[in-house]
Amino acid sequence: MVLLPQHKQSDRIKDQDWDVAQGCFKKSIVTPTLPGYGGVELLLVLCGLDLSLPCPRHCICYTSPSTVSCQAHNFHAVPEGIPAQSERVFLQNNKIQRLLRGHFSPTTTMLWLYSNNISYIQPSTLHGFDRLEELDLGDNRHLQAVASDTFQGLGRLHALHLYHCGLITLPPGIFAGLNSLQYLYLQDNQLEFLEDDLFIDLLNLSHLFLHGNKLWSLRQNTFRGLGVLDRLLLHQNRIQWVDRQAFHDLRRLTTLYLFNNSLTELSGSSLTLLPALEYLRLNDNPWECDCKALSLWDWLRRFRGSTSTLMCVSPPELAEKDLKTLKKEDLPSCLPAEGHAHGAPGGEMEHGDSLNHLNRHRNHHTHHQRPYLPHGDQYSLPSPSPLPRPPKGGRRNCTRRGRKAKGGLNEVQVLREGGEKDYTPDGGKYDLSGTARRKNKCIPRTSVGPPSGVQRANNNGGSHFADYTFSLLTALLLSLISVILR
Repeated sequence: MVLLPQHKQSDRIKDQDWDVAQGCFKKSIVTPTLPGYGGVELLLVLCGLDLSLPCPRHCICYTSPSTVSCQAHNFHAVPEGIPAQSERVFLQNNKIQRLLRGHFSPTTTMLWLYSNNISYIQPSTLHGFDRLEELDLGDNRHLQAVASDTFQGLGRLHALHLYHCGLITLPPGIFAGLNSLQYLYLQDNQLEFLEDDLFIDLLNLSHLFLHGNKLWSLRQNTFRGLGVLDRLLLHQNRIQWVDRQAFHDLRRLTTLYLFNNSLTELSGSSLTLLPALEYLRLNDNPWECDCKALSLWDWLRRFRGSTSTLMCVSPPELAEKDLKTLKKEDLPSCLPAEGHAHGAPGGEMEHGDSLNHLNRHRNHHTHHQRPYLPHGDQYSLPSPSPLPRPPKGGRRNCTRRGRKAKGGLNEVQVLREGGEKDYTPDGGKYDLSGTARRKNKCIPRTSVGPPSGVQRANNNGGSHFADYTFSLLTALLLSLISVILR
C-alpha cells in the first residue's frame, strides 16, 4: 500500500468543503427567493453561514460544524475576531510566525496551521484544549524546537502533524498524556537522537513516521510502550546501529521500513521480536555479508512476509549479491577462536543472537572504550559495566613452578589456597555454551608415571651412595688394623 503524503489527504478534505460550497451556489440558482430574504442572504443561509456571528476579515465562517477558514491570505499573525465557539479553524498557507495564548478557543476540535512561518509556540497556547482531535503544524520549517509541555492536556488528540518543521530535538515528556494519539508525523526533520521512553504514553499509536531525519541509532527503549503500533517508517535516515531489543514492545507491527540507511548488519534476534511483521524493507544499506550476517540470513530464510533485496557490499566475492539468495556455505565463517569464545562452533550464534552486539561488548572490554558513534553523541549509549580486576601480579603462569610467591608458596599453591575464581574479560556474561568455560585458570601439572614394567627412579640415590662409601672405608680401616697387630 502506498501512503499518500498527509498534505494530499488534507487537500482532499478541503476539496470536500469546497464541493459543499459549490453545491450551495447551485442550489441558489434553482431555488426561488423566499419572502423576507434577498438572494445573497438566502445563499448564505443555504450554505450554513451565520450572519449574526463575527468573522475575521478575509475569512469565511459557517456553522454545522462551526468553521473559520482563513487559508492562503498572507496573514503574518493569527487574525483577530475568530468566533469563540469555533470548532474547526483553517489557517494553512499563510505567513504566521507566532502562536500565543488566546489566539484560539478551547472548543476547537480541528486546527490546521501547516505551511506557515511559525518559529515560536507559547507553551500555554493549547492548555485546556481538551476537545482538540487534530493538530497540523507541519511544514513550518523554522519551528526547530517545541517546549515539553506544549501539548499537555490534549487527551483527545488522535493526529499530530510535525513534519518538515526543522525540528532538531524532541524534549522528554513532549508526548506525555497523549493517550488517544493514533497518528504521529515526524518525518523530514533534523532529528539525530530520540530520548528513551519518548513515546511511552502513546498507548494507542498505530502509525509513526520518522523517515527523512538524521537518526543514527535505535536504542533498547526508543519505542517502549508502543504496543499497538502498526506502521513504523524509518527509511532515509543514517541508522547504523540497532539494539537487539529495540523492537521488544512492537508485538503488532506489520510494516517496518529501514531502507536507505547506513546499516552494515542487523541482528536476526531483533526481528524475531516482531511476530506480526508482514512488510520489511531493508534495501539500500551497505550490508556486510560476512559471519555477522548469519543470524539475519537465518531469520530471512524463515520469514514468510514480504522483504526487499539486501545487496552485499562486502566481502568482494559477494558484492552485488542478494543476501537472501545466498547459501549458508557462501557466507564466510568466523574465525574458530571467535566461535569458541562465544560458545558456538564456527562462530555461529545460538538463538539468533547478534554478533554485532557481542563484538561490540568484546571491544568494550578489550579496548576499555565505547564503540565509535557519529556526531560525538557518545553519551547516548549506556556505559559499559566496569571490568573485573585481574588477580594482583597479572595472569598466572603455571609453567614457572619454581618461582615463590609471598609466604614461600609457589603460584599454584597460592591459587589453590585462594580459591578457584574465574577471570574472563566479560565475566562469562556472553558465553552462550551450555556450561561456562574457565579461562586463564592455572591447573597444576600431574606427574606422568613410567610405562608398565619400568621401575621409577629412586630420588634417594644420593644417600645410598654415601652409605656404601662409609662401609667401604670402615672395612679398609679394619683390615689395616689387623695387619699392624700381626
